Formats: sequence, structure tokens, C-alpha cells
Amino acid sequence: MPELLLALPDWINDVVKALDIDAAGLIWNLMRVVLIWVGCFIGIRAVRVVAHRIERAVDDGDDSTLTAAEKRGRTISVLLRSVARVVFILLGILLTLDVFIDIGPLLAGAGILGLAFSFGAQSLVKDIISGFFYLLEGQFAVGDIIEIAGRAGVVERMTIRMVVLRDLKGVVHMIPNGEISTVSNMTRTWSRAVVDVGVAYDTDLDRAIRVFQDEAETMAADPEWAGKFDGPPEVLGIEGLDDSAITVRPLLRTRPAQQWSVQREFHRRIKGRLDREGIEIPFPQRTLHVRYPSGGARGAPAL
Repeated sequence: MPELLLALPDWINDVVKALDIDAAGLIWNLMRVVLIWVGCFIGIRAVRVVAHRIERAVDDGDDSTLTAAEKRGRTISVLLRSVARVVFILLGILLTLDVFIDIGPLLAGAGILGLAFSFGAQSLVKDIISGFFYLLEGQFAVGDIIEIAGRAGVVERMTIRMVVLRDLKGVVHMIPNGEISTVSNMTRTWSRAVVDVGVAYDTDLDRAIRVFQDEAETMAADPEWAGKFDGPPEVLGIEGLDDSAITVRPLLRTRPAQQWSVQREFHRRIKGRLDREGIEIPFPQRTLHVRYPSGGARGAPAL
């Protein structure tokens, strides 16, 4: 003890003597606190390394599309990081308190307080439980395009409490897991572009269907677009007889999240093809029948 005091600066020695502090015990406790937080930091870093290796293990090297394994790997990685940060920080706080005080009674009191708090935070508990089951069941993952709680967008982040979506306009929506009742996943396993195009009523429909089928197959065989398809295209036939047009419906099965780009390109291609084939894409038209009163002037309609 005297040798330890001699090793400390004079002002610290004065404080220690004045407060009658066990300097050796204090230094040992401080060293324990430092070791605790170093251990927590190492634990957080280790979990981050594991999460990064999970992402690398499922990465297929193709950045244009995300496979189901990549999406699930990214989701697990994000959750591991967030959960590990909370767990290790909470563990560090508890172990630090245990260095200076007996935390047994504190934990017992915290249990009672937590029970009371749970009644007032039922929505938070609901969010956490729902988030656990969404992760367990894999209904959606980071990178999926989904619609939940009346909002649609790309899943940017998923925590145990909420889902973060970014929509087409770039707006970020943070939705608690407890508010999710129905999940519409638009990029699960495969997607489909449903392309409705109208042709004029005087069109040879059999010929028009052959043109649509040929153009869809030509696009699917194009090396630039073949990788976005997930099966041969098909033309179902006549979908409807509308006011001004007969609607033809092709179905283009695509890789996940590629349906919109494929649909835009097919619209461009089919417009040019129909123009070359002389098949009209009509605009809304209306036929007016003018009736004249009996005995009235032939050239003047009745008002």
C-alpha cells in the first residue's frame, strides 16, 4: 500500500488519504472496468466479423440481382449487429455496476420494474415478438420489395422492433413490426410483368397474338435481357373488350425485382413492332348519333 501511494501523483495521494479510500482496491476495480469494456468491444467486433462473413458466404458476385440466400444473409447480418450492440452494452453496464455494488437486489427490483413497464409498453413488446417471428419465418428480407401497412418500398433495414422501407420517391418509412398485419412480397423467388396492350377492333386478332408472342420471345432471347427472364414468355390471348380497344395480355416471368425494367422495355419494343406491322394502338373514341325532331330542318340538331 505505501509503495502504491508513492507511485501515484501527490494530488491523488492527498485525495486518497483525505477520503480514506483503499487505493489498491480502487485501482483494481478500475482495471476490472477497463477489462469489462474492452471485452464488450471485442465481443461487438467479433459479431461484426461473423456478420460480414455471413454476407460474403452468400454473395454470388452478381450485384445486379439479389438471391433469396443473399437477402436472408443480409437480414441476419443486420440483426446480429443490432442485437449484439444492445446485449454487450447492457452486459457492460451491469458488470460495471457489479464491480462497485451488489447488483442482486438491483436486478430483483429491475425485474419488478420491468414487469410494471411491460404493461405500459405492450406495443413495444408486440413489436419485438412480431419481429422475432418475421425473422424466424423469413417472410421478407433486406433487399426485398414489399408492401406493408399501406406502404411499399425496398427493405433497407430490419431490426427486432421495426422495418425501414424506402419507396420509389426516396421517402423512408419506419414501420413498427406490431403494425404489420399483411405482407405483400413482390420479389420472392420470381416476379412477373403483366403487360396489357390495346389493339383496334378491326385488327386480325390471330395475327396480332402471333406478333406479341414473337416479340416477347425475341426479347427473351436477346443476350442483353435474357438474364432478367425466369422462364419463357407467354401471351394469354384476349383479356378484354374495352370501349375503344381489344386488350391483349402477355405475361413475362422475370427474376426477382426485374419485372418493372422488363415491362418498360417490352412496351418500347411492342410499340415499334406494332407500328411496323400496321397494327393500330387506338386512342379513346366515341361515336355520336344526332337525332332530328320530325319535321325539323335537316341541318339543325334539336337543342
